[in-house]
Amino acid sequence: MPEPRRIIVAISGASGAVYGVRLLQVLQTCAGVESHLVVSDAGWRTLRHELDMDPASVEALAHTVHDARNVGASIASGSFQCAGMVIAPCSMRTLAAVAHGLSDSLLTRAADVVLKERRRLVLMVRETPLHLGHLRNMVSLTEMGAIVCPPVPAFYQRPQSVADIVDHSVARALDLLEVPHALAVRWQGLAPGA
Repeated sequence: MPEPRRIIVAISGASGAVYGVRLLQVLQTCAGVESHLVVSDAGWRTLRHELDMDPASVEALAHTVHDARNVGASIASGSFQCAGMVIAPCSMRTLAAVAHGLSDSLLTRAADVVLKERRRLVLMVRETPLHLGHLRNMVSLTEMGAIVCPPVPAFYQRPQSVADIVDHSVARALDLLEVPHALAVRWQGLAPGA
């Protein structure tokens, strides 16, 4: 039996906790994929405020849950084999910590390990407007190999609900992690003259 593809899902304290939850829901349905969840303290607060979700409800969506204070967890080591990590949403505080190698929690340590092992790190950054410090941190992380992927709505698919908009951004993150899905219709282009 082949080893599962492990994906680390981190939820930080930025607005947009729904992105992390939806990622976990989709990953649950993907054969051969194992999700590893880590949530910051601020992330738990945002999950309660935005989605009325308690820790047990969120943890039930993941295959394995890691305490953000346990920097000795498996995902803190380069020997932990994973296909990648997504921080959804990624706060500016988390962005800055990862950009500067501040591994002060399991979330930021796992991201640092993913970068050093040259694995895929997707950051669904959530802030607007952006000041120069935010932009410089994004450039630094891009130069290190991370992918900055803000959850920006696309309207060419004519979304009918907030859930459609969320699914579009989650589909983009899943594409970057090379996880097959059926969340969004692929763009086929416009007919000439349309």
